[in-house]
Amino acid sequence: MTGIIPSSVPDLSAYSRFVQRLRRRYANELQVLPEGAPEVATMQACFETLRRSHNCADALRMLRQLVMERLVVLDCEQGASLEVITRAMTKLGEFALDIAFQEAQAQLDASYGMPTTPSGERAVLWIIGMGKFGARELNVSSDIDLIYVYDEDGDTTGLPDGRGRISNHDYFAKAVKLIYTLIGDTTDHGFVFRMDLALRPNGNSGPSVVSRQALEEYFLVQGREWERFAWLKSRVVAPVSAKANAFELRDTVLPFVFRRYLDYRVFESLRSLHQQIRKHASAQSAGRPERAHDVKLSRGGIREIEFTVQLLQVVRGGQFPELRTRPTLAALQRLSQANLMPAATAQAMASAYVFLRQVEHRIQYLDDQQTHVLPQQDADLNWLALTMGFADRCDFLNQLDAHRELVAQEFDRLLGLGDTAEHNTTAHSKGDGKSRTALSDYVDLSSLLPDLNERLRERVMHWCEQPSVRALRDESLQRLLKLLQRTHAWVADGRITEEAAVRWSDWVEPLLRRESYLALLVERPRVHEQLMRLLGLARWPAKYLQQHPGVIDELAGDALLAERFEPQEFEDELERRLASLQSTGQADEETLLNLLRRAHHAEVFRTLARDVEGRITVEQVADDLSALADSLLKITSRWVWLNFKQRHRDEPQFAILAYGKLGGKELGYGSDLDIVFVYEDAHERAGEIYAAYVRKLINWLTVKTGEGDLYEIDTALRPNGNSGLLVSTFDAYADYQAQRGDNTAWTWEHQAMTRARFCLGASDLKARFDKVRANVINAKRNLAALRQEIVVMRDKMRSAHPVKLHLFDVKHSAGGMVDVEFAVQYLVLAHAQQHPSLLANVGNIALLMSAEQVGLLPTGVGDAAGRAYRELRRVQHRARLDEQPTQVPEAELEKECVAIKALWQTVFD
Repeated sequence: MTGIIPSSVPDLSAYSRFVQRLRRRYANELQVLPEGAPEVATMQACFETLRRSHNCADALRMLRQLVMERLVVLDCEQGASLEVITRAMTKLGEFALDIAFQEAQAQLDASYGMPTTPSGERAVLWIIGMGKFGARELNVSSDIDLIYVYDEDGDTTGLPDGRGRISNHDYFAKAVKLIYTLIGDTTDHGFVFRMDLALRPNGNSGPSVVSRQALEEYFLVQGREWERFAWLKSRVVAPVSAKANAFELRDTVLPFVFRRYLDYRVFESLRSLHQQIRKHASAQSAGRPERAHDVKLSRGGIREIEFTVQLLQVVRGGQFPELRTRPTLAALQRLSQANLMPAATAQAMASAYVFLRQVEHRIQYLDDQQTHVLPQQDADLNWLALTMGFADRCDFLNQLDAHRELVAQEFDRLLGLGDTAEHNTTAHSKGDGKSRTALSDYVDLSSLLPDLNERLRERVMHWCEQPSVRALRDESLQRLLKLLQRTHAWVADGRITEEAAVRWSDWVEPLLRRESYLALLVERPRVHEQLMRLLGLARWPAKYLQQHPGVIDELAGDALLAERFEPQEFEDELERRLASLQSTGQADEETLLNLLRRAHHAEVFRTLARDVEGRITVEQVADDLSALADSLLKITSRWVWLNFKQRHRDEPQFAILAYGKLGGKELGYGSDLDIVFVYEDAHERAGEIYAAYVRKLINWLTVKTGEGDLYEIDTALRPNGNSGLLVSTFDAYADYQAQRGDNTAWTWEHQAMTRARFCLGASDLKARFDKVRANVINAKRNLAALRQEIVVMRDKMRSAHPVKLHLFDVKHSAGGMVDVEFAVQYLVLAHAQQHPSLLANVGNIALLMSAEQVGLLPTGVGDAAGRAYRELRRVQHRARLDEQPTQVPEAELEKECVAIKALWQTVFD
């Protein structure tokens, strides 16, 4: 933030030599521009007035000079925001190009007729603004980077006498020349804008205008990584008539800029580009030390802020559409919201950006020169400091240096330029007497193999002949071998286990075709090391990462292990991504399916990482996975309804009822969802509509796309099971549960009701469900018959899961987890009417404690069984994570088995 300019200082804008010239030259015209910040309407009015006595080219140049004088006053005297200045310059550029295009089109149509497409429509020219122009953040003395593209090849209609017919390409090439003449030529009134077409396909050696098809082919065949950064901010800026139908151009550009995967290969490209820029800046400043104070290109300058932001956008924008925004300040805010940059860092970078841009403008206000170097004259520098709100230039320069240092450190950290110890070094074993050495610039597998430890060497020695390895490009092969070299060094240093290194080689080999993952691990040593730790701690993470390798990028976050799943944040983030996709017309069904799956896999992996690292308990894992399922059901049901062709109302009058592990909030990795669908809608075709809606919803949840699936869905607990309707009215569901009529629920379905809960839906249905559940659980029962039915059911289940002699199955053996679950279900169904605390769906352990507290269990029995149940869940969970059997020697869990058998005997014997 700049300070307050003392009110005693007169007319600060008058110091500008540029403003002095303008006021002398255009003293009679200055009042023609209406007061206030220039807008399109006021520019239009001013232009029309000037046009009465001047030709189009002169009127545009005079308009530009009047706008510039106004902006100096607004900025230096009235404290206008950066956005006011940059938006006004952007609107001036758009307005001028629109006027110039209209003039050019009128002239060309008169000579050659209208350019047409094969369908006979007028061919469209898109004038694309790049860089700051595209982002609506144009400098006051900036040139405008443009690319001209037309929609389709064809020919003009020619003149009525048959003459003048030319190709569309020639027509638009002539238009480009005329537009340049009207805007870029320097006349007695100066210019409107300096124009630069160097970013077009093939640069200055390419044609001035290309067709959309030619642009698409260029992207596919010749498009370079740095051009993706250039096109990131691209926008159709003129003519106004062409902006509405630019969707075809958008569909060409977006896939080039944003890849479907996390694209870390751009790091090296941007690092190389930045080194070229710094080298050029150093060459320019050789012998001219004042050029070291370039607020745009020098270390810590504007360009490094832009590169920092654009790098994170390009790497992740393919999978996270909410990051696709052009303005730098807006992008910083979105990066912070996405937890890709700490909020404090984003705010500091934003403050530095505003400060540096305002300094840049004041440099240019002095003489209307396209320069970014601080002035050398003391008077100029004092004026600049004063207009920035500083008492003297020393305070100003100190603040400037502080901003630039912060920017430089963040930029170097992101690109690994200032952290060579982490990025480029590794260590030999502490025991071999060798010191730390840098990773080799070139690595050869045959020379690396002898240095590897035996197990790792045996695992990778076949890579020399492995087709997938031999097929790698040299650049990617070097990345793989440097990762192997780093992995070996970490094993030798004791930072990771040998088992982790072997599992890593197993994991990486099938993924070699996805070279971006190699680049990610090379660029992010911390992610690489965190990955190795996870692989070393358990086997199942490796399998999950094999199926969903993109989630390893989650390991880059500082707060990953310390946080917990936040449903509202998760849902809000998905809604932001949907809004971003809708804004660019990309919210098709396949895109949304993949979006949901990526979000799900990433969140499951976050929970998995915290779990394996021991940061959360088994119960917390279940809580978070269950909450994640709730959120995904909520989001998916909403999005399906929005895309449902038979939608007849804004919100569906329906509900999802959760049973089983989801109902009891005990979901595990890979658990299916036991759910029941009900509706309450008076529409005459409600049954047909909701049946189609639920089928579509289940498809969205279960269909396998390139990103996998979400959940397996089990609806067997609906009325009449698999032979019943997929979705029923709520009244039919209530009647079935309440044993009304011939169609009634079985005892096992009432057992399932003890773990049922209302998952989502209309609020009035929740109250009705809670009442139905309470009525079912509190119904009068023959306790002896209930006890007998549950014991018989338990015996059948145990006989279906035989256990070898002297082994104990933590789930199915006598004294196992199922015994606890059946005992709790009996206690709830038999006694909840007398003891309402048993009605709450709070989990088996809490219900055992309640049963003990109300006297249904002897003192200590419920507590001991609860602790035993928790331990069995932990053992089962860890075994599954490491892909080990859940049958263990009896002696290992004898204490837990005894406690649970005591519970069973108390309840059923």
